[in-house]
Amino acid sequence: MTETAIVAFTTFFATIGPLDVGPVFAAMTPAVAPKARRRMAVRGTLIATGILLIFALTGELLLTSLGISLAALRVAGGILLLLIAIDMVFARPSGSTSTTEEEALEAATRADVTVFPLATPLIAGPGAMGATILLMADAEGSLLSQGIVLAMLLAVMLVTLLSLLLASQLQRYLGLTGLHVVSRVFGVLLSALAVQFMFDGIQQSGLLPG
Repeated sequence: MTETAIVAFTTFFATIGPLDVGPVFAAMTPAVAPKARRRMAVRGTLIATGILLIFALTGELLLTSLGISLAALRVAGGILLLLIAIDMVFARPSGSTSTTEEEALEAATRADVTVFPLATPLIAGPGAMGATILLMADAEGSLLSQGIVLAMLLAVMLVTLLSLLLASQLQRYLGLTGLHVVSRVFGVLLSALAVQFMFDGIQQSGLLPG
């Protein structure tokens, strides 16, 4: 169960990216009053949590209705997570965990960034959604394991909220180099997990003998 918790926390931390979301949020709301900024942070985190919980609880039904096997999900999810991990290791922006250039330009014209782009795609992006479905499907058959996955999701969302509320202080304390160091460490861990997901999917698919 400890392994499940570590894998889930690491995967969610890497795909949601609390330390990356905070500085981006601060940059998007320089002229917003502190009270309004806190309100945006809380509402955005709650909306993103709701989105990811919906994917967690309905992901299995979605896979069944589309005829997607767990083996296929593991391989596809592993590839997606590996691409995200590579961007994290090289400190490059990724459309799976951050806004694209077009999305950033659209967000600049909005007075309230709570739903877009904060809740999605900054927090609940494609990478986080895919990771949520993958981890819950991987824990299928064990309510305890699925409960641990959900608990780790909520824990990372709490860290994300704290990062949003303390964005300016966190950026000053860690600096750009510190943020990149943390991102690279989790990127390396995520890349290993991604490859393991692919190995497990290929083995479960029956494509290889033995």
